[in-house]
Amino acid sequence: METIVNKVAESGIVTLDLAPYLPTDKIAVFDLKPFLFREMILREKDYRAALQTHDWQQYEGKHVAMHCSVDAIIPVWAYMLAATYLEPVAASVYYGTTEELTKALIHKHIAAIDTTEYEDKRVVIKGCGDTPIPEAAYVAITHRLRPHVKSLMYGEPCSTVPIYKKAK
Repeated sequence: METIVNKVAESGIVTLDLAPYLPTDKIAVFDLKPFLFREMILREKDYRAALQTHDWQQYEGKHVAMHCSVDAIIPVWAYMLAATYLEPVAASVYYGTTEELTKALIHKHIAAIDTTEYEDKRVVIKGCGDTPIPEAAYVAITHRLRPHVKSLMYGEPCSTVPIYKKAK
């Protein structure tokens, strides 16, 4: 009787799923638009008064994407001032959209990966799954692992696309 051999299991390939590196914390938006006069002008005195009465607790423990959703000239100090109110309550404050903040958090999580477990290994970055993975995550993981791995592939262990192979 012939024994069936699982060549994928014996290949020493390590599969890395990027889904756990996606941010799971809540993201909130701080938009300067409501603080503008006629959605065009920032009046310093009015802005400072509005910030003092704003409900900052709604951002507690959340990552905050700060931006202005209308085309207005906003002085840099206006973002800095809002950040001083957000800092004590928010998990983090980021200038940009929620999509940009999500990418920044993905980069942060991937940068924290301990690469020693992938040193000189054949690594497949999982390409299929229930969770959509942004392209930014694939670029970040390639940048993070390339100097450490023997080879880097995309897909599933049984069907991969070669991305990188260390020269012998």
